[in-house]
Amino acid sequence: MYHCKNFYKLKKILGYRKLLGVDEKVSLKDLKTIYRNVMKECHPDKFQEGTEQEEAQERSKKVIEAYHFLVSISPETHAQAFEEYTNIITSSTIVDLNHKAGNLNITYAEGNCYEYFDVPRALYIKLVNADTPGRFARRHICGSFVYREVSKATVEA
Repeated sequence: MYHCKNFYKLKKILGYRKLLGVDEKVSLKDLKTIYRNVMKECHPDKFQEGTEQEEAQERSKKVIEAYHFLVSISPETHAQAFEEYTNIITSSTIVDLNHKAGNLNITYAEGNCYEYFDVPRALYIKLVNADTPGRFARRHICGSFVYREVSKATVEA
């Protein structure tokens, strides 16, 4: 196994946690409360137009981005979507792979796309060259790297 989730260190995640003042054990409920409190402090409407308001707008954008990102990689979020995720990675066909800056995006036939963090390029090359990429991904990537759902399949009415 290349990286274990328990030892996973990624600057982006650590930076977002630092921005919100949380650790990896924060619950979704607590994360939401902390997010709301930080937003109250830095909301652009609290400041007069000008430099302070522009700085508050930038900070609030970063806080929103951090919150949504941390929610997307939370074990609670993964637990809620476990059945759907398992169904997709076991029964769907991989239609696209993209590896950039250590992040691997895997898109499935239904349209769901997952981003896996800190995936070595050598592992990506093995995935691309595998006889059955889906099985290779399930064995070596899906359970071994921190991930988030980037896009979800849309249901047509």
